[in-house]
Amino acid sequence: MTNISELIEIANSSVKRLNFNEASELISKGAIIIDVREESEVAQSGKAKNALHIPRGLIEFTLSIDSQSNPMGINEDSVILVYCAAGARSALAAKTLQDLGFQNVYNLGGFNEWVANGGELDS
Repeated sequence: MTNISELIEIANSSVKRLNFNEASELISKGAIIIDVREESEVAQSGKAKNALHIPRGLIEFTLSIDSQSNPMGINEDSVILVYCAAGARSALAAKTLQDLGFQNVYNLGGFNEWVANGGELDS
């Protein structure tokens, strides 16, 4: 049986964690940003500029490759950056997206880290 710490460790070993500069470079080339925090967290603090908000609990339902509800035509080759509050949920969500067949998924880490580095926010 696997516990949450082990699941996060597996996810972190499978999904590359980007630093701010790496993420900014990919964003400038059209990467898709996904915020997997809960609605209340986004309402309280906002979200990264142009980020899609898809709560962690809905990621598998919203972003399967063949899904009719797939936003922005995200496909298996799309570059996807995922963030949450601190980086654990984003690692798990990114690993799930890899398991669903998405090829270019990265963990952007935590929202506060994004803000602290000067990341743009939606106004």
